[in-house]
Amino acid sequence: MTKRETCNNCQRPLSTCLCAELVSLSSSLQVIVLQDSKESKHALSSTPLLIKQLKNSKLVIGDSFTPEEILGNNWQETSALIFPDSISSENYSKKALNQPHLKSIILLDGTWKKVRRLIHLNPWLNDLPRISIDNPPQGKYRIRKSEFKDGLATIEAAVSVLNQLESTDQYNQLLNAFNLMIQQQIDAMGMETFLKNYSIGK
Repeated sequence: MTKRETCNNCQRPLSTCLCAELVSLSSSLQVIVLQDSKESKHALSSTPLLIKQLKNSKLVIGDSFTPEEILGNNWQETSALIFPDSISSENYSKKALNQPHLKSIILLDGTWKKVRRLIHLNPWLNDLPRISIDNPPQGKYRIRKSEFKDGLATIEAAVSVLNQLESTDQYNQLLNAFNLMIQQQIDAMGMETFLKNYSIGK
């Protein structure tokens, strides 16, 4: 079987190249994604598109992380965890937003089962103030199912939080390539198959 040629820039097959929709943006906060090691192998993960387009973003793959290595010695003062309010027992949004030295926001990438595992393996995450998304949008990650009907892809969560914190909508541009990738996959599988298998969930 002949291996399909891949675009050197977006790393997608040439037939589904996303480069025409890619942008390059910077944000006032560093976005750090802690990605479950198994999630990193998923061909349709949204995280590579986020990292590719957002200049001051960082991807760390693994199961157990050392906060000092990723965030520096003052990590508790300079960082906040992005976490849905519906999953969290408390809403730490105001505490996080009032951090005068906030430099980094952290997203956990994986299914909810994998995210819970990351938190179990990294209890230091519970020491971080949390930011939840106000009025989260309807997720468009239609080709992956979620146990929550309002689940968002990692790139969608990052865009929502950055827009929220900076009172803008400029980060919506980061979703253009993501939306195209989703549509390409739906076109490839056919609408009938998509509706049968993915009409519920993200």
